[in-house]
Amino acid sequence: MILAVLQARMSSSRFPGKVLRPLLGEPMLFRQIERVRRAGSIDELVVATSSDASDQPLADACAARGITATRGSLNDVLERFLTAARPFAPEAVVRLTGDCPLADPAVIDAVVARVRAGACDYASNVEPATYPDGLDVEVVRMSALERAHRDARLPSEREHVTPYVRSHPEIFPRANVAHAVDLSHLRWTVDEPADLAFVEEIYRRLYPANPAFGMADILELLDRDPKLADINAGFERNAGMAKSLAEDQDFIRRTGD
Repeated sequence: MILAVLQARMSSSRFPGKVLRPLLGEPMLFRQIERVRRAGSIDELVVATSSDASDQPLADACAARGITATRGSLNDVLERFLTAARPFAPEAVVRLTGDCPLADPAVIDAVVARVRAGACDYASNVEPATYPDGLDVEVVRMSALERAHRDARLPSEREHVTPYVRSHPEIFPRANVAHAVDLSHLRWTVDEPADLAFVEEIYRRLYPANPAFGMADILELLDRDPKLADINAGFERNAGMAKSLAEDQDFIRRTGD
């Protein structure tokens, strides 16, 4: 069984409450779930949020929609992730984050297929990244997640779920799904208000005629109107990871590890 775990919280430092911001009349998170559920490889989906009081509105919104949501540690996301996944006893878990309302089900299926083909514990489309930022997919076997949870110590390894697995290929064989053309310069995630403005414009132009629009449709739109990409230009990819790596260095200095 393949389980999608969608990480989401309200306390984003750059854009608080973004996951419930309206996107064409629906909370952004639910627009993303609508897209993710079109992936044929996914059997179940669960939202993993925190037990912090700030995430009560998110938990309530999921309950009102009949969407399974679990709650765990705010900062130890690896622990929260495992808490969400364990009741389902999945073969593998698809890691997604709730700030990617342009997620493409075909891309999800392609990465899941690499793990199902065998010979790897972890597959993604981010090593190296060749898809637009916001179409990131990671698939990891449950056994690898359990070992990571047992052995991971660095702040980045606890906050971002998969760094321990990714940094130990001698333990966890891995594979990458690459796009034929490098599109990693495109920003389709939502970390800033300008990102949501960009996504809103994409939805406004594509969703009414085709709710199942995909990456190819967005690329075609951007080809017709390249100025759309200027709406959220200039932001750094994976800024949150850079912050966590700085915290790793502080942890090492304090502990001597």
